[in-house]
Amino acid sequence: MKRTSKLAMALGAGLVTVALAAYAAEHVVTQKGKAFSMKKLSVKVGDTIKFVNEDPFQHNIFSLSEAKSFDAGSFGQGQSRSVTFDKPGTVEVECAVHPDMRMVVEVTK
Repeated sequence: MKRTSKLAMALGAGLVTVALAAYAAEHVVTQKGKAFSMKKLSVKVGDTIKFVNEDPFQHNIFSLSEAKSFDAGSFGQGQSRSVTFDKPGTVEVECAVHPDMRMVVEVTK
């Protein structure tokens, strides 16, 4: 493949990424009173959820779901962690510190 073809493909891929990012949304979910502010949230592929800890103690966010598996670790009051959802499906989000804290994220195309 010619160098110019590789460059054109790289630039095209970059423009697609920028275009998708322009349509992506950021949603905010707070953690307060040992609960997520939402029990269920629908987002689109490419969207990000920012989890904000408003409690005076540590929280965590993690998921073992097939659509999105992650562990963002523990974080204290006033801190946040963000997760971008890159494929459709159902994602069950939990807090490892407080096992009763659960929410469901439905990711659609």
